[in-house]
Amino acid sequence: MDIPLSTIAVVGLGTMGTGIAEVLARAGHEVIGIDISEAAARRAVAALDASTARAVRRGRLTEEERSDVLARFRTFPGLRAAAEAELVIEVVPESYEIKQQVFRELDAIVSPTAILATGTNALSVTRLAAESLHPERVLGLHFFNPAPAMKLVEVVSSVLTAPPAVEAVTALARSLGKEPVAVGDRPGFVADGLLFGYLNQAAAMYEANYASREDIDAAMKLGCGLPMGPLALLDLIGIDTARTVLEAMYAESRDRLHAPAPVLRHLSEAGLTGRKSGRGFYTYEAAGSPAVVPDALTPRDDASATAGRTVRAVGVAGSGTMASGIAEVFAKAGYEVVLAARGQEKADTAKGRIARSLERSVAKGRLTAEARDAALARITAAGSLDAFADVDLAVEAVAEDLAVKQQLFGTLDKVCKPGAVLATTTSSLPVVAIARATSRPQDVIGMHFFNPAPAMKLVEVVRTVLTADDVHATVRAVCGTVRKHPVDCGDRAGFIVNALLFPYLNNAIKMVEEHYATLDDIDAAMKLGGGYPMGPFELLDVVGLDVSLAIEKVLHGEFRDPGLAPAPLLEHLVAAGCLGRKTGRGFREYARR
Repeated sequence: MDIPLSTIAVVGLGTMGTGIAEVLARAGHEVIGIDISEAAARRAVAALDASTARAVRRGRLTEEERSDVLARFRTFPGLRAAAEAELVIEVVPESYEIKQQVFRELDAIVSPTAILATGTNALSVTRLAAESLHPERVLGLHFFNPAPAMKLVEVVSSVLTAPPAVEAVTALARSLGKEPVAVGDRPGFVADGLLFGYLNQAAAMYEANYASREDIDAAMKLGCGLPMGPLALLDLIGIDTARTVLEAMYAESRDRLHAPAPVLRHLSEAGLTGRKSGRGFYTYEAAGSPAVVPDALTPRDDASATAGRTVRAVGVAGSGTMASGIAEVFAKAGYEVVLAARGQEKADTAKGRIARSLERSVAKGRLTAEARDAALARITAAGSLDAFADVDLAVEAVAEDLAVKQQLFGTLDKVCKPGAVLATTTSSLPVVAIARATSRPQDVIGMHFFNPAPAMKLVEVVRTVLTADDVHATVRAVCGTVRKHPVDCGDRAGFIVNALLFPYLNNAIKMVEEHYATLDDIDAAMKLGGGYPMGPFELLDVVGLDVSLAIEKVLHGEFRDPGLAPAPLLEHLVAAGCLGRKTGRGFREYARR
């Protein structure tokens, strides 16, 4: 059944409503913009005028097309203007009372066949539909901000929604060049349901003084490839809006991961709601400005900072991909490197892996042949840790097993000279437990590289309660020399990245367990709606389901939060030997190589 949607009303001309109106007008629809604020209506017209002018300058629109777009957008102060609309999209404030009032008034104005869509991302579509005389025509149509740029649209059905209405708006979304994802009615839907739990955990991490706002944001951008850090994103979304969404999610799930971090309430009640107010987690040049300006919390260069130790030679223990990558990073930066493995053959194989990696860099024009030869000449492959006698920094990259690492550090304690810095690349084990395997725990620190080490810019620098100040200063300085971005964090499970990433991945698995959405829809939602480079199930299969499960267990064991308990589906897949790409099957199946 085809339902024509040529005339569409948008109720609420804030940022989101204005963006939706622009998308519709540029796609050829007659758009009726409605807002009780004349100023908001003027801003919406001005925004469309400015965006279409930019499109003309960039050759994306002709002047004639621009004139047609502007002519298709008209603004009005009252709902009566929606009388001829075949679809009405409300984007008014996230309040049941306000939205229900809009729907009640629209019932008396629009045709009985008109579709009514709510843009909510936090409230129950079913509850809103129940207030309408025709609940079968009410659904959710959740665009993402900025609407002209973001591809995802979540089409939300309640138990009352008629299929033809869903089909009509789904077809509309596709005609707009969007990717519609069908979801059921629960707070947050797919994308925000996963995103806001992650944002909330980041806010709680900051509130606990575990890491600075800058380090939390840098860690998630550099470690996960995200377009924005979580605290900067909260400022963009609006801290008050995020709190509203989380309150709705917590009311349904009772999951402590969704209980809004107190800092969100404190900032909201103080009027520090993010970019729109000029201050939130960060301070901005002016209300509405994206430009961050320094404030009292901005890190400053401290000339009196502790001096580090001199590092000329680096030892890397291990023969796997991570060890090879780390050795390559140090060698390219000019350090003399000893790469030690259990046996000369393994060490030579690891050096051969580095040679191939350097050759690929030359082929891609990223490295000269001379630089390749010089880097390779700096690496000495050794079959024993005894070769670490003269290194200034020893970095282990062996199996993620506490007993194995403790035994290795016991050996380093005997072999390495006094004053050498001993670093572990662990991603989940307690660094202090590794440090206590030595007689010099003050010299031990975490130096968590990300894979592949030559490409990934992030290093999590993990201090224990015993780590000396000059050891910390040494590692931060070395990170700068090897052109990595260090972020400071304390010695607790997951550090920054894994502590925020894996609960999000676990919650995605729970969505599938509950039959709320499919793997493909969840992956699409997070890539298109959240700007993630990979969907959660793509990422889980790449990381390895066994590795993911181990990290989930460590997080659950440390924080004892029921919401962090590994999803049963993950445990079942691991027990069945379905570990992801490396076994040919995880959440998806892969062609055998």
